[in-house]
Amino acid sequence: MSTSTPVADRASGWRTPAIIIVCGCLIAMLAFGPRSSMGLFIGPLTETRGWGRDVFGLAMAIQNILWGAGGPFAGALADRYGPAPVLAGGGLLYAAGLALMSVADTQLTLHLAAGVLIGLGLAGASFGIVIAGFSRLVPAEKRSWSMGIATAAGSMGQFLFAPMGQAFIAGYGWQTALLLLGASMLLVPLLASAFIGSGAAHNSKVAVTGANVGFAEAIRQAFRHRSYVLLVTGFFVCGFQLAFVTTHLPPYLTAAGISPGLAAWALALIGLFNVAGSYTSGVLGGKMSRRTLLVANYFFRGVATAVFLLLPVTPASVIVYAAVMGLLWLSTVPPTSGLVALMFGTRYLGMLYGFAFFSHQVGAFIGVWLGGVLYERTGSYDVVWWLSVALAMFAAIVHWPIAEQPAPSLANAEARA
Repeated sequence: MSTSTPVADRASGWRTPAIIIVCGCLIAMLAFGPRSSMGLFIGPLTETRGWGRDVFGLAMAIQNILWGAGGPFAGALADRYGPAPVLAGGGLLYAAGLALMSVADTQLTLHLAAGVLIGLGLAGASFGIVIAGFSRLVPAEKRSWSMGIATAAGSMGQFLFAPMGQAFIAGYGWQTALLLLGASMLLVPLLASAFIGSGAAHNSKVAVTGANVGFAEAIRQAFRHRSYVLLVTGFFVCGFQLAFVTTHLPPYLTAAGISPGLAAWALALIGLFNVAGSYTSGVLGGKMSRRTLLVANYFFRGVATAVFLLLPVTPASVIVYAAVMGLLWLSTVPPTSGLVALMFGTRYLGMLYGFAFFSHQVGAFIGVWLGGVLYERTGSYDVVWWLSVALAMFAAIVHWPIAEQPAPSLANAEARA
């Protein structure tokens, strides 16, 4: 058993590290874009089909839980075979789900399309797999930066696709809009070809770190490590908040008298400001305590949401809230993935971050589903909004005891190597 395996000198030919990073960022942008604009389709789809928001909310909940459940498996495949086939397969599933969603005329078909196919597509084509690929490409001192730039690229997708999706709906109707978004996902397999030759079986100037203990033993070690369990627990809150806001903020704002256009731009602003937030988080994660970054992120999310709820809903308050939440939006990802890499190395990063992300998506499932159910029963989102505030404070507390050091179980395995 060895503690680090040299992986290949460099990807051959045109597949330089710069090209791989650019293609990976484009994939993250494409994958996060249509998903972040799903809330724009609640109104048109439910009006056309005569369904309540709980039906759409359940489809989004299925999407989120399958995105999370598929994450560890997609990550393990990427760890073993490289990101290229996983990203390509995810892109094709994603495109198929958007296309089927455009013609879904039964609730079952909607849940299959928007829930199952898009959820599994996201598991294979989202920034988690891109991050795992980048971690094998860059040296340790630049790893947090690469995680930040991949996350920032996903946020740029939200900024671009939210107003684009609204423009497609206004110009061509919601069904054609979904087909156009689905067509964009067909670019993912093409971009994924840049990652061919960057799997664990290949060589690189960057070493794969962490003991070679096997997938089952790596999982066992991870879940016996208290700091990893705390990290996984706190990530649940991030998923709850992001999925609830992404799906239910647009209808919440329009019900409060905000125009659909500004509601779409609120999502876009979250994405725009998170480009800066995620990138800054990645840079800071290489220079200061990642645990402290996470504690501060969740605390200020709770404060920002509480202030937004206590003030009247106006265009100005919407813009300010979107900007503040954007800075904090996916800024949890670089320090979270960075802590997983610090604790266990990069050998099983795709899989172990996948388990953390599964917790994130369990939170997303509950947040998006609960929002739809409680709205249908009470006519209000207030309970879920305030629950989000309470969970933010809980997450800040949970992250505080995390130890920023390699897991003792990993150190013992390396000593036995």
